[in-house]
Amino acid sequence: MTGLKSKFTDWIQERFDLSQVTHFVSEKKVPYFRGSFWYYFGGVSLFLFVVQVVTGILLLMYYQPGAQTAFESVHFIISKVQFGWLIRSIHSWSANLMILTVFIHMFSVYFAKAFRKPRELTWYSGFALFGLALAFGFSGYLLPWNTLSYFATKVGTEITAVVPIVGEPIMHLLRAGSDVTTTTLTRFFGLHVAILPAIFTVVLSAHLLLIQVQGISEPESWKEYPPEKKSFIPFFPNFVLKDVLLWLIVLNVLAILAVYYPWELGQKADPFASAPAGIKPEWYFLFMYQSLKYLPAKIWLFDGEVVGVLLFGLAGLLWFFVPFWDERTPKGLRNKIINYIGILAVIFIIAMTILGVK
Repeated sequence: MTGLKSKFTDWIQERFDLSQVTHFVSEKKVPYFRGSFWYYFGGVSLFLFVVQVVTGILLLMYYQPGAQTAFESVHFIISKVQFGWLIRSIHSWSANLMILTVFIHMFSVYFAKAFRKPRELTWYSGFALFGLALAFGFSGYLLPWNTLSYFATKVGTEITAVVPIVGEPIMHLLRAGSDVTTTTLTRFFGLHVAILPAIFTVVLSAHLLLIQVQGISEPESWKEYPPEKKSFIPFFPNFVLKDVLLWLIVLNVLAILAVYYPWELGQKADPFASAPAGIKPEWYFLFMYQSLKYLPAKIWLFDGEVVGVLLFGLAGLLWFFVPFWDERTPKGLRNKIINYIGILAVIFIIAMTILGVK
């Protein structure tokens, strides 16, 4: 067996010179300190994305988009296809867990100040991945064509319409018309299984390449440390094994959620029925939805909802350009301002989400 492995290794080495790759992996180090645990959430997000791809492909074998076929095909998957209910439940739970881990990863990078020079492009590509993850969730939510997903999508697309000038065209672009119809479902299906995965793969590849070239950022406090006080662990096998161990833990959590709390299908959507009382978006949009409810109908000369949407858009833009305005903040205040803004953002998101669930 050892001889066969050696021959295979030699065969690969003769055709692909992997000496530089193996040297890079063997020499790569990862900072080891009290907060290094947060480094692993990027890998967990990647693992959950792979789970999404695999389960999504399996579901795609049976799913049929269309107002007359979407709900029926999902019902067939969970009731007739062997382990179909489990695959769908894993797909749904992993989607939510992926967005949660991306949230955690984004804030851990933010508080570690890992967006600073020379890692600005890593932050921008990571933010783009975060936006794409939300787009995945929004586009995939409609695909079962049940009552909740239909009216939640209707509410979500209506919110975009309040943006001055561009709002109406964006809503019509998303809906493929003036209302949520079977054409909307087909468009969301195309976005979910083709366009978004293609864009996500390109941006993810760029993001991972930047991380590998620049390395994992060191804590800000290490700038004042002498080299002998800094602690590192080898990327391979130490960091990789810990990453894989966490993946196995997440896989177990995912399996428990999928088995004991299977994702409900609900009732088929009826576009002519009235919206159910208390219709709400998914939890990752809930903090924005709940915030808009607290705004008055009029703020000076403008509609309160318009002001709220514009403020969220401005906040997202400022968050995206954190490296830009952080660099122009006085050095004595940089870390304090970053920390305070981050803490307030986390408290606001958690508080509004909890209030929205009640």
